[in-house]
Amino acid sequence: MTVDNGHRWKVLGVGVAANASFSSVVGGLPATAVYMRATYQLDNSELGLVLGVLGLGIAISEIPWGLLTDRWGDRPVLLTGLLSSGIALLILAMLASYAPTVVLLAMGLFVVGLLGSSVNGASGRAIMAWFKEGERGLAMSIRQTAVPGGYALGAIVLPYLAYTYGFVEVFTASALFCLIAALFAGFWLYEPDFSNSAAKKQSMETSASPLKDLRVWRIVLAIGLLCAPQFAILTYAAVFFHDFSKLDITLISTTLAIIQVGAIVSRIWSGRWTDKNKNRRAYLKTCAWLSTLTFLALGTVVSAAGFYGLSETALASGLIIGVMIIAGISVSAWHGVAYTELATLAGASRAGTALAMGNTCVFVVLFATPIAASSLMTHFSWGVVWLAAAFCVLLTVPLFPRVEKSYVRRLLHGRQAG
Repeated sequence: MTVDNGHRWKVLGVGVAANASFSSVVGGLPATAVYMRATYQLDNSELGLVLGVLGLGIAISEIPWGLLTDRWGDRPVLLTGLLSSGIALLILAMLASYAPTVVLLAMGLFVVGLLGSSVNGASGRAIMAWFKEGERGLAMSIRQTAVPGGYALGAIVLPYLAYTYGFVEVFTASALFCLIAALFAGFWLYEPDFSNSAAKKQSMETSASPLKDLRVWRIVLAIGLLCAPQFAILTYAAVFFHDFSKLDITLISTTLAIIQVGAIVSRIWSGRWTDKNKNRRAYLKTCAWLSTLTFLALGTVVSAAGFYGLSETALASGLIIGVMIIAGISVSAWHGVAYTELATLAGASRAGTALAMGNTCVFVVLFATPIAASSLMTHFSWGVVWLAAAFCVLLTVPLFPRVEKSYVRRLLHGRQAG
């Protein structure tokens, strides 16, 4: 099919819809935890198992889906993943009428995780194929906003359905999200027909598998480590503000909402800015240093407030909220830029595998972070939790690729000209 330059925005829309639909399931089901526990008569351990296996299914299947994407193409993988996820969720909706055992429920959500993880590599590879260098940072950053957007959608819609109606409607709505995204993919997602010269360039971008490329693994590890502070905020910030600063739920919710909105805006801005200035690597290094400093400041302020008994004062609470917002936004702004650099290193034809590697590491960190944060909080203090987050970010600085010499020359030339 001949390339329509404007069609790439429809492909981007498909990528956003696919990621948002599955993210609404990943982010929405934990928000129904109270109702799920009561409906299925689960204890806390069983509830943790049921919610945990969804992420386990994703982590296990990311790389196989990425390899299939690079072999089969974006369209068949994305359609297969979205349609099968929708069907699996519809089956769970039918079973919900009979309140299945914890084993059956866990198996169902594990299968949903296995199937739904296809959206990451397939949608990212499609965007890398349709957008040129100089546009990919913005496009991938827009795609990455679908993740917090999907989390927000699921966290709003699914608990309401669970409370008002029940889990038949929860799983039916989740299935509809995936099936509607599959419909968009069926209409608009296809491989671009490059000219001969462009096709040769695409196919020759890389001959080695990303699984054998140390540069790719370094960025994958950096992405995972940078996600640890984000997950610490997502999972424990509300508990931290309630227990440490004794803030009311309205102020806590407002603070967390500001962080999420700031993360979305900063991701889009950073993608556009790095496309314009061709400085992805320098930007990633800067984000890592800034995030290290802000989490170091957060840990120091929290430790000092706790030591001097000032944790509940207005001054300390205001300072902690301000630093938390800056830290939360700075450690979330890099997503689209890092995934673009990761896919660029691997080459567009291998982007599915590379992006899947990154997401696998992310979900492993998602599993490990709450456990580590809980242990640090129990045995030490909240200040140590945030200082540990700063250390995780600091480890990413040497992992990201060196700044290009051409960018350094442009920067020096600009200063001399000024």
